[in-house]
Order: sequence, then C-alpha cells, then structure tokens
Amino acid sequence: MELLTLAPEYWEDYELLDCGDGRKLERFGRVVTARPEPQALWAPSLGEAQWEARAGARFRKDKGSEDRGEWVLRRGTPQQWFVEYRNPQGLKLRMRLGLTSFKHVGIFPEQAANWDYIYDTVGALRRAGVDRPAVLNLFAYTGGASLAACAAGAEVTHVDSVRQTVTWSRENMEASGLDGIRWVVEDALKFVRREVRRGRRYNGIILDPPSYGRGAEGEKWVLEEQIREMLSLCAELLSGEHCFVVLNLYSMGLSALLARTLGESVFPQMKGAQSEQGELFVTDSFGKRLPLGVFFRFRK
Repeated sequence: MELLTLAPEYWEDYELLDCGDGRKLERFGRVVTARPEPQALWAPSLGEAQWEARAGARFRKDKGSEDRGEWVLRRGTPQQWFVEYRNPQGLKLRMRLGLTSFKHVGIFPEQAANWDYIYDTVGALRRAGVDRPAVLNLFAYTGGASLAACAAGAEVTHVDSVRQTVTWSRENMEASGLDGIRWVVEDALKFVRREVRRGRRYNGIILDPPSYGRGAEGEKWVLEEQIREMLSLCAELLSGEHCFVVLNLYSMGLSALLARTLGESVFPQMKGAQSEQGELFVTDSFGKRLPLGVFFRFRK
C-alpha cells in the first residue's frame, strides 16, 4: 500500500512564496497575503522586512483566538478579486476570492490536485456509459470540487450549512460559465440521513469535513464522533458500480492511513476499485514542502 504525496501542478494564479514560524506568504493572482499556518513549524527563508514588503494583506489574530481576526491592508489591496485555474485536460475555473475574518480567502489551493482527479473521473464515468453522473459534494465550501465535477458533465448536489458560502459558490459557478448545480443549505449529516431514507443513489461523493462545525440550525459536528456514521451513510448512497469517493481530512494528527482504514471499514464498493491515499502539500519558492491535509479516494 503506497502513501502518495500530491501537489497541485497547474496553478498560474497561485504561489506559496515562503512559509515558517506558523505563517505562510502566498500570492493569489496579483494579491499577496500573509496569514497563520500552524503546520509551518520551521524557520521562514525570508526576513520579516521582506514579508512586510511583499504582503498586501496581513492577517492579525484577535487576542485569545486561534482563527478569528482581521486583515491589515496596504493601500490599493482589494477586499475581493478573481483567480483562474486551468489544467491541460480542459478544466477551466474562475473563482472569487475575499478576505474573511477566519483567515480564509475562499479556496484551498492544494485541493486543485483533487479537482483534477474529480474532473478526470467524471469524464471516465461518462465514457463508461453514465450520461450524467450524479455527484454529491458535502461540506462543500465555495465549490471548487463542485465546479470541477459540473465542468466534466456531472449532475452536482452541493451541500453546505452556511448560506453566505453557498451564495459565494453560486457566484463562482456563474464566473466559470457553468450552470445547473443543485444548492442545499443544510447540515451535511442531516441531509445525508434524509437522502438514505429517500433511497437516493450517487455515482460520486466528495467529503471535506472540518474538525468542528455547526449546521444551518446549530447542529454540532465533531469529526471524531460523527465521521464513521457519515461515511456509513455515504456507503448506502453510493452506486455499486461506476462510482468514486474523495475524502479530505485537515485535522492535525489524523493520517492518510486512518482515512483509508475508515474507508475500507464502510465502503463495500471498494472491492475491485482503484484506491489511493496520502498527503496534499504545496512547495514554496525555496523548496520547503508544506503539508495541508490528508486524502483517501477510490474509483471503479
């Protein structure tokens, strides 16, 4: 069983310039940001003055908070802007970015490696005779994976508990020249339970769960307590043939092997499937590799 390390290959509008001391310096299109990154335990390659000179937007955490804070902007730095992602296989996405109070900007660049996989897999399902593969994207955030599946010809259901984030996803769909995604503002676990009762089936399921979260009506999500139920329900929703699953985990301390073992324990569809697991990372301009989560995925 091989553990892979995957990095996005085709980003022109994204670059990790430097990382270290619990921070990362990134270029998104024409905007350079500096924000916290707990995985960057080593020393940065650039000095503080060089970070200061390059960053148009610097995130400053609120006192006593791990995630919340505010952005300090240099004059002329926009609050919102667009970036594009293209790969040689024909995937073309355009997404709006914005500076949020939780240090995020609207995309996780390392996920481009999964966008490529989703786009390729949906295309393969269509060539195998599935005209419009049904794809469910849970904890879907601003929709990069939803857009990749839609661009390849899938019938996509996009589920997120935050209405503003779903609206952001719709903007990204329209900016990418796509249409037809089904938007659902709801707690992901509640939605999946209902879909099982309805007897629904999907050809592909994508999961990107947080460590902790709240549903649309305040439902509590704790990954370690609920991920097994979630994956077991997803196994009931997944087609027995012509199917795929992509699972991402960001929580520090969770491994790719753990993700695979979870998958093996609940998905009978894995029998005879092509599967892989590993770490997603991005390399900065000095060659330092920054790990940004683990993945497990399979297709048949």
